[in-house]
Parts: sequence; C-alpha cells; structure tokens
Amino acid sequence: MAAVVPGAAARAQDPAIVEVLATVLQAEDARRFDAALLTGAARHADPGVRQVAALAVGRIGDRAGTDLLLEMLRDPDSTVQRSVAFALGLLADERALPTLRELVVNTPPDRQHDVHAEAMTAITKLGGTGAAAAVREVLGPWVSRAASTVPPVSVDAALTDAWRLGAEAPVELLIEFTVSPVRRVKLGAIYSLARLRPPAASDVLLLASDDADAEVRAYAVRALTASYADTTGLDRSALAARVRRLVSDEDAHVRINALRSLGTYRDSALVTTAGDRVADGDLGVRVQAVLTLGDLGGAAAGAALRDQVGRRPFAVRRAALIGLARVAGTAALDLVGEWLANPDWTFRLAGAEALGHIPKDTVIPWLTYLTQDEDPRVAAVALTSLAAVGPDTATVWSRQLITHRDAVVRAAAADRLAAAANPADIDRLVAGFRLALRDSIADARIGIVTALGRIAERGFAERVAVEDRFLAAFPTVDDYLVRRAALERFPEAARRWGPPTPIETGRGLQDYREIARRSLTGAGGGQTLIVDTDRGRITIDLFARDAPISVTVFLQFVDQRVFDGTLWHRVVPNFVIQGGDPRGDGWGGPGVVLRDEVNRNRYQRGTVGLALSGPDTGGSQFFITHSPQPHLDGIYTVIGRVISGMDVVDLTTQGDRIRSIRRQ
Repeated sequence: MAAVVPGAAARAQDPAIVEVLATVLQAEDARRFDAALLTGAARHADPGVRQVAALAVGRIGDRAGTDLLLEMLRDPDSTVQRSVAFALGLLADERALPTLRELVVNTPPDRQHDVHAEAMTAITKLGGTGAAAAVREVLGPWVSRAASTVPPVSVDAALTDAWRLGAEAPVELLIEFTVSPVRRVKLGAIYSLARLRPPAASDVLLLASDDADAEVRAYAVRALTASYADTTGLDRSALAARVRRLVSDEDAHVRINALRSLGTYRDSALVTTAGDRVADGDLGVRVQAVLTLGDLGGAAAGAALRDQVGRRPFAVRRAALIGLARVAGTAALDLVGEWLANPDWTFRLAGAEALGHIPKDTVIPWLTYLTQDEDPRVAAVALTSLAAVGPDTATVWSRQLITHRDAVVRAAAADRLAAAANPADIDRLVAGFRLALRDSIADARIGIVTALGRIAERGFAERVAVEDRFLAAFPTVDDYLVRRAALERFPEAARRWGPPTPIETGRGLQDYREIARRSLTGAGGGQTLIVDTDRGRITIDLFARDAPISVTVFLQFVDQRVFDGTLWHRVVPNFVIQGGDPRGDGWGGPGVVLRDEVNRNRYQRGTVGLALSGPDTGGSQFFITHSPQPHLDGIYTVIGRVISGMDVVDLTTQGDRIRSIRRQ
C-alpha cells in the first residue's frame, strides 16, 4: 500500500506538488484543520495528493472534515476512495453512516474491492444501533450460503470487525459464518466471537478449539476462561479440561493462549499441567507457563516457581520471582532479598516489583528503602509497589519524591498525591511541576496537573488555592499533552491555557518539504533496516509512504544509534516484543514526541508499530507482533513489517538486547 499511486510518482516530484504535500503534512502534524488548504488538496489533479489529504483529515480528527471526506468518497480513483473510507473510520462521525452504508449495500458483490472493506470497517468504528443494523444488513443475505459460498470483501470486514460493536454485535449471524470453508471468513467470525465472548457462542467456541487451523484454535482457547464458564453456565472443571488439552497443542501460539486461559481458573490442581510446560522448547511458552503458575497458586506452584528463579533466560527468572511473591508471600523474601542485593539494576527492579505483590507490613520498610535506590528506575518501581501495599506510607514518601531528579520517580509520586488529593500538597506539586518543565517526557507534568485538578475539585477554598498558587505561576503551558490532560482533568487550567491543538511541532515548512520529497514522491520512500540482537538478525521493511514523519524520525534515531545496546524491555508471549527505550524500563524516550500516523496497514504477524501511552505520544519505542492483532488496527502507527527473522522474534524474551539497528 502506498500513499502515492505509482502512476503519479513522476508528477509528484514536481516542486509544486511537493509544496502542496508539505503544507498538508504540516497541517496534519499540527492537528490543525485548515478547511481551505485541505479542500484544495482534496480536489487536486494528482490522486496522490488527494490520498494524502484524505488521510490528513482523518488523522487531524476534527469532524468538521466529515463533509469534505464524504465528497471525496466519490473520487474516481479507488486508491483515494479507500483512504477516504479509512479516514471516515478515524473520525467516527455518525453523519457518515448513510453514505458508507449505501456504498457497501448498493455495490454488487462482484464489484466490491478494498474500498468496500474499508467502508465496512469504518461503519463498525462508528458503533451504535445504526452501525449494527448496517452490519446485519450486509451479513444477512449471505447467512444461508455461509457454508458453500465465497462472500464479498465487505462481509469479511464485517465479520472481523464486528467485535467493535460490543453488545450491539450480531452474535447469531457471526455464529452462522463459523462453518464457512473460506479460511478468512471463518477466522473473522471466530476472532470477533472470541473477543465478545457471548454466552450464545459457547458451543461454537468449544468446537473451534478443536479446529484443524491453529489460528482458529488460538483465538478460541483465549476465550475459554473461568469467567466465561461462569457467564455461560458451563461446568468449570469440564471447560478447564478442554483448555488443559490445548496446553499440549502442537502449535506454540495455541499453547501460550491455552496457558493464559488456564491461569484464570486459579486452581492449584492445574499446576502440573502448567508445570509440564516450563521445559517447553519454545521460549514464549516457557515464560507463559511460569506466569500461569503464579496465577494458579498453591504450594506446588510455589515449589515449581522457586525452582525456576534460578533458571535462564532472565525473563523466566523474573516471571518466577514475581510469581513466587504472589504465591508464597513473605516466604519468598529470601530470594527477593538476593535480587535486591544484585548490582544489576534490572534484578533490583524485578525485586521491587515482586515486593508489590506481598501485601504485608513486612515489606513496607524494604520498599521505603528502595525508593532511595541510586538507580531511579528501581526507585520508581519501588514507589509504585509501595503504593500498592502501603498507600499511606507511599503518600508520605511521595511528598519528598515529587521533587526527585528523575522524571519517572516524580510521575509515580504525582500519581500517589493525586490519589490523596490533599490541599497541603499544593506547594510541593507546584515545585515538582517547575522541575518537570525540563523533562523530556510529559508523564510527571501530566500527573501533577491531574493531582492539582483533583485537589481543586474538593471545594471552593481548594480551587482558589490551586489557582492562586499554581495557575498564577504558570499562566501558559506549551506542552499539548499537558493541555490535553487539563482539558480532561482540570477544567480551569484548560480554560486559561487554551485547547491542546493546534500543536507547535518544532518543524518548519522546509522540513516538511524534505519529508514529502523523500517519502511521498517515490524518491526514497523504501528503507530496509537490519536489527542485530542477542538472538539473531531481524530484517524490517519500513513503510515511509504510509507514515512519512514517523519513519523519517525513526531513521534519525537509527542514524544517531539511539537503539544500539538497548533492551527488549517488554515481551508478551504471542503478542509483542517491544524495545527502543534508552532507559530500558519502558518509560524512556529521546525527547521527541510523534503524532500518530495510523494507516491502512493491518497488524499481521511481524508488523512493526510505534508504542504509545495515549494518542499522539509516539517516540522511539516500537513493537513487533508475534501474531495477527486486529484490535490494534487503526490505533497504533504501523511503520513497517519484518521480512526475515521472525524466528528471532519468536525467540526473543524480556531482557534480551538489541545490539544494533542500521540501514541496509
């Protein structure tokens, strides 16, 4: 998929076209809806410009652009139309429903293509009874032929994305399509049912858990949890027995999902089943088996976890230590103490996290001491754990730590002071905010604004105090993330500081010209990265045309060697591996904040996306998916896809290192 159609590449290198593309990118990046600019681009002679304009309208997110997109849906170029349909899904304006519905319903099946699939997905994103009725209207005529016919692409999309409708989803129709001989149709129906977990689908999900297709089994078993047994009235023991069988499935992804579901039963009688997998040949299965032992509990689980604390790799040891703390409580303190004495900060951090799972007064002095650890990454986790087991003590220490030198420690302290909402903390929070203005990440600033907003909510006197001592000192704030947080949590601050958009991006028009020329004109849009890791080599193709600003900045990080020597700091088996954090604890970044460039690329196995802590908060952290994850589509920016080395991705565990990333 390209943001500029191949036939337009030569024209797109024209300086006049580059100029239009640059101005559109600038408006999009600033989240500024410029009606005249975008209307002009939407009616441009070049279809590539029109396509970029459509995506920009959707990404900006202002529903003032709905009418323009509806006009563009009649564009003669299908590549423009599909981007328009995608953009309408981003806006999720119900005014678009009649037009989207008409496009899908009134197009004969043999004339449907990607545009109609995107229109169907957009309808599901609108949600509500109207969208649900449109989905029923699309699926209904094909139910009687589900077992023998290949339906149009709009049916595929309706099935895969029906889960977005929640309680409005047409469960009875989804069930009918699970008998389809067409793999993508069956997968879509099972995926939505597995996410919705309706009682009416219990028989279908049970049947699907024995399907010949491993992906179908993986979706189905993920739904067969203890809570699903309770919801449906199924016998817990019988359902657990079904899940137990799948823990030994031939496919590693099925085994992982089965172990995850098994843990929800919290039954120590299932420990042997999980314990059998701690020696599994697949590292992801091993890690999940250890996590499941922690969920199941009991003396046998504790013994198995204690044994695994000394095993390799680090991810297994870490999961075992935390699981042992959950299962054995204070009896795990001997091993936790050994980890806390380790000079390696990653061990002390895991120890501090483990202490947060021992709800006893015994651990409060330990955690209090750890909040003063020389490594702020350990101190931040210790304070978070302290808040879990000793909230009052955590509040006392947060009053000191709100002015800590580290941004993440201050963010953790702000969260605790927000929970306390004590007017006596106003001056401390003001001092912390002053320090936080220099932070490269916004978390402490956002946390402090949230805390002050909660204090202001307590009454008239508190509101006046916050206004006099905080807002008077900070009459303006440049950070759009802080202004957005104020809009949600501190109305008076939002009124004084103004709306979060438009955003001052720090880039000039010449920067956007260069990005447009390199990424959107066919003059350098393709890039391949070589990622060398402890486990081997991964090769990634970047999608510069689909996420031009994000890929441009990502390549700058590569050239600056930002990633070299960093950790895969988060690995969730059969979900993602995540890296790119210079701090190594999941909180860090290079001081650059990226706006989302969500695009039509779907999260399949090996998709590379940018991690977020909320909308428009991208940075250097990225992830790679182990398996299809449709629920991420249209939410996280896709920047590329693995073209070789997925075996390395599968082998990667938390704590493994990225040795280097370089351009090919």
